[in-house]
Amino acid sequence: MGELAGKKLGILMATHPERGDLARVGALADAALEQGADCYLYLIDEGTRAYGDPALKALQGRGLKLFVCAYGGLQRGVQPDEGAVFGGLSVLGGILEGCDRFVSFG
Repeated sequence: MGELAGKKLGILMATHPERGDLARVGALADAALEQGADCYLYLIDEGTRAYGDPALKALQGRGLKLFVCAYGGLQRGVQPDEGAVFGGLSVLGGILEGCDRFVSFG
């Protein structure tokens, strides 16, 4: 196991998936999960458009915990379903408070 084993990593993605951050977020989450970390991803603003991406679904299958800003998602036509937790900034605050490391894209 790596240096992240047993740790909690939070990731925030606020950028449009086409900007290129989705690939970086995916690589970071993949590496964290590979090292045994708990990994939490919160999609906000333009980042909510990444919801449903096959790469994120695959990471969820490996343990990624996915959260989507309900307001930002609805503003962009992203509909809530059972694939993620849709919530507000209090959810993001909980992730920030509970994680050992936090990385923001956007």
